[in-house]
Amino acid sequence: MRVLVIEDDAELAGAIAAGLRLEGMAVDAAFDGDSGLERALVNDYDVIVLDRDLPGVHGDTVCAKLAGGQRRAGILMLTASGTIEDRVDGLGRGADDYLPKPFAFAELVARIRALARRSHPAVPPLLHAKGITLDPARRVAARNGRNLSLRPKELAVLELLISAGGRVVSAEELLERAWDEMADPFSTAVKVTISRLRRKLGDPPVIETVGRAGYRV
Repeated sequence: MRVLVIEDDAELAGAIAAGLRLEGMAVDAAFDGDSGLERALVNDYDVIVLDRDLPGVHGDTVCAKLAGGQRRAGILMLTASGTIEDRVDGLGRGADDYLPKPFAFAELVARIRALARRSHPAVPPLLHAKGITLDPARRVAARNGRNLSLRPKELAVLELLISAGGRVVSAEELLERAWDEMADPFSTAVKVTISRLRRKLGDPPVIETVGRAGYRV
């Protein structure tokens, strides 16, 4: 899952991003409305966490522009004001959910996962393929009853491959969806992660390499 956090409080944005990465998400951060809107329009995000009171382009304007476009990302709006009027106003501008500050991090994670499920309605809560069971919410996986000790990126890649339902997923797509904007497009991160994942999954082999195209389960 790839998330964009648009929050002008750099310390809070950093804390949110760090926490979400520990939850296995790929996270980009922007600290004003202008850069946040630019990232949101250029990249393909599952969820956008949007502070309402932003410098530059106001959060309301960012929300309205994204809601009026062809985005598929869910928008979770944050604000220091928790009045009913503010919530109704934010939702009326196109936000999919609304969370007043201060908030519990566990609730933020739960709401992000819920919005991601809405943008991928066909994806079941538990993923199954070739004896593998993966629980995206709990970040755990097993094969034939054997628990797999997977790193966050390995889990993310496996989730993307199983969710594809047999479709070939390119290395570029894996890099975009499981890493963040700081990832080097010329790195061997995908190849190395696939190699480790294959070893941990064991035999018979599950992940197939499709020449010049990518990988599939």
